[in-house]
Amino acid sequence: MTSYDDALPGDRRLPGNPLRSAADSIPPSGLVLLAIFSVQLGAGFAKELFAALPPSAVVFLRIAAGALIMGAVARPRLRGLSRGSWAVGLAFGVTLALMNLTFYEALSRLPMGIAVAIEFLGPLGVAVAASRRRIDLLWVALAAAGVVMLAPWSESASVSWIGIGFALLAGVCWAGYILLSAAAGQRFPGTTGLSFAMIVSVVVIAPVGVTTGGTDLLQPELLLIGLGVGLLSSVIPYSLELQALRRMPKHVFGILMSVEPAVAALIGLLVLSEVLHVQQWAAILCIVAASLGSTRTSRRQ
Repeated sequence: MTSYDDALPGDRRLPGNPLRSAADSIPPSGLVLLAIFSVQLGAGFAKELFAALPPSAVVFLRIAAGALIMGAVARPRLRGLSRGSWAVGLAFGVTLALMNLTFYEALSRLPMGIAVAIEFLGPLGVAVAASRRRIDLLWVALAAAGVVMLAPWSESASVSWIGIGFALLAGVCWAGYILLSAAAGQRFPGTTGLSFAMIVSVVVIAPVGVTTGGTDLLQPELLLIGLGVGLLSSVIPYSLELQALRRMPKHVFGILMSVEPAVAALIGLLVLSEVLHVQQWAAILCIVAASLGSTRTSRRQ
């Protein structure tokens, strides 16, 4: 998997990470698992907000909270940026906004584990596209089988085609995010590329989020939960991942990240009481296995 391994080459060198002191005492594999649980726990809390706010408004709260915190930690410098850097930063921000919006729209229509599993096809596609080994066709077939098993072929199915469509779009955006974050890592120092992108994404998503959320966005309780979602989904996991990448091989990081769909299904069960059928669990495991296989294959190249 290349979702973060090759995506953020420059970010690992930034000093002053807010979680660095605490993270140094935790094994790197533990940091990755904590990051995964943090992301999915944030998604679980975000989904609970859908009862009070539409997904687009929740996305706005999440990105705005993340942008405020990341901007304070790593303020991007706008002066002296080349046209190419502006183009990469703007594209990165727009892609980040669309990735979150389409994923939350999928999350509002699908169980967490299924939404994350389908979205994971994005980074899997990037990993396979970068490979030239025939065995990767096996991982593609395995992932495709997982999606076929998740599809609502019967009228009584609990999964919607619209939700699957949004999840697939989120996966495409995630693939673009990987490629653009790699480009941003070459043009922006440290994590300032991500801060720049998050500010852009706030500007992009604000019209939709504010319009759909309305005055409900001013409720203190919802604002507090939105801040928590931003911390859990963006700031905390990103900081933990950067620390982990400084202390472990990239392929090991990719292998650990491959279990994220299964963790999402587990969080969905524990936090949201989303009970999946045996066939749905099998489909998720097919996608996890495809991700693991792709990661191990890319290591041997």
